Amino acid sequence: MVDEKTQSLRDHVTMINAGAPVAAVAFLGQAPTIVLDNGDILLGAETGQKRIAAHPGAAILSAVHAGKHIVTGGDDGRVVLTQASGLHQEIHAAPGKWIDALATREDGAIAWSHGKEIFCRDAKGGIKTATASTTARGLAFAPKGYRLAFAYYGGASLWFPNTETPPDAFEWKGSHLDVTISPDGRFLVTSMQENALHGWRIADKAHMRMTGYPSKVRSWSWSSDGFWLATSGADSCVLWPFKEKDGPMNKTPRECGVRKTKISRVAFNPKALLLAMGYEDGWILLVRLNDGSELLVRRPDGERSAVTALAWNDDGAALLFGTAGGEAGLLTLP
Repeated sequence: MVDEKTQSLRDHVTMINAGAPVAAVAFLGQAPTIVLDNGDILLGAETGQKRIAAHPGAAILSAVHAGKHIVTGGDDGRVVLTQASGLHQEIHAAPGKWIDALATREDGAIAWSHGKEIFCRDAKGGIKTATASTTARGLAFAPKGYRLAFAYYGGASLWFPNTETPPDAFEWKGSHLDVTISPDGRFLVTSMQENALHGWRIADKAHMRMTGYPSKVRSWSWSSDGFWLATSGADSCVLWPFKEKDGPMNKTPRECGVRKTKISRVAFNPKALLLAMGYEDGWILLVRLNDGSELLVRRPDGERSAVTALAWNDDGAALLFGTAGGEAGLLTLP
């Protein structure tokens, strides 16, 4: 529980006026990048910052990044790739559609969906398509091999775009919103409309139910060792264990960062067992899993709007965040 003894890192935070609600944040190389709901992307810190109109007159619905580019999808039906230099290109346009989900790989492959249609573009620009039984709500590339997971009503599927083999279905009743695959490739997990997670052990499709949330899980993050999946959706961060062969089956999750306000975003440091947590009232904490110690990053002095985005840079030395109220900030670890 946060108290007056909690160590503070607030003096190491540089605030950034984003000027509009923040949809996502990322580092393109070492360049802080802020994606705004209003269709713009801010590249770089305050000094020399570039504003890119990636989706003029439209709202950005999803954004993902890999390496030195970020990919955005909007309610204009467009998928746009933006580089750290500010150069951007449209890679897909479907006027009248909404881009429901995006995924990227480090080699440059990109996947996106609108409605039941799923598109997978490899690193050379070749595009393959698949069709889900209902609207595809979530996409994720497998950590190994050119394989894509997609979630929909009734379950999720794994698809090899470069083969003629139909997608392999993993069934469970209910509406599945997003999807992720464990870093070791053993487990497939979805978030659900029913305030729960559902998982499968990919090898034999054994089911894993992860319940008890008071609200929907909108954010999750894998630890650097792949042993923990941190999730939002409660007034503490719920961490499910995935080290053993059965994953979280018949195991109790760990909790940390307990407050009277729900967690809205989570992000594991890529180099250490250090977890960033953003709350619905704008607070941001770091928690060291090894000893449970808490570090205060942000306690808003004015309007308390939800943290909507968190991202670490590649070496884990800096954390970028954004809020629904149009504020952003950059923490540099001492």
